[in-house]
Amino acid sequence: MVHPLIPQVLELAAPVAEELGLEVVEAVFQTNQSPPVLRINVRSLENEDTGLSDCEKMSQAFEAVLDTTDLIPDAYVLEVSSPGVSAALETDRDFVVFKGFMVEVNLSAPHKDKRQWVGQLVRRDDAAVVLSQKGKTVTLPRELVTTVQLSDQSPD
Repeated sequence: MVHPLIPQVLELAAPVAEELGLEVVEAVFQTNQSPPVLRINVRSLENEDTGLSDCEKMSQAFEAVLDTTDLIPDAYVLEVSSPGVSAALETDRDFVVFKGFMVEVNLSAPHKDKRQWVGQLVRRDDAAVVLSQKGKTVTLPRELVTTVQLSDQSPD
């Protein structure tokens, strides 16, 4: 369950991250620890890795903003980190960044008698996810696509 402060935390963190060339991917407030831990995951808005210095800058800038509010009145620990590379492709940015990578696409219903497709990601648009399998283009209807994730498999 999402902690009730998370929407406010995200509202405060987003402009701070954007000013640093970052975006907030996730925020979690772990109140079961003593002191509680507020964890913010950020990633670069550029097509580059989010480094330790990015996390450090975000931590310092966001801590200064939090200190001016009374959002979390008691002691807490602020952790800013990068989520790393997720296997699942979800955002438009993910599909641009991982163009050319091997992916596994799962469908809600069979397309050409298959529910799972593996191939090199060509693109995703409003209508379809397009893969290349050994040089042949495969167009999968987007309304059937349930998941797309990075894969180390070879195309069928």
